[in-house]
Amino acid sequence: MLERKNRKNTTEVTFVLPAEHPCGEVSVVGDFNDWKPGAHPLAARKDGARAVTVTLPLEQRVHFRYLAHGDYWFDDHDADGHDGRNSYLHT
Repeated sequence: MLERKNRKNTTEVTFVLPAEHPCGEVSVVGDFNDWKPGAHPLAARKDGARAVTVTLPLEQRVHFRYLAHGDYWFDDHDADGHDGRNSYLHT
């Protein structure tokens, strides 16, 4: 799930996953962090879900994927779209 808050010159995007799916550590990687694994790890919320918030420039198309323990890459079904390799969203 993606949560978005528009600010004056940016958009805050919160990437949210259920607590146990997939199990283990998960990070969101994309062109906003040079596809660096572990740069934006998801952390537990009070409700049990895991999330991380990233501040992005307005009016951009941003590509991303999730990377879980064991080199398991996966997409976000709530993204604005998929280009065959990655999920993407518009800020």
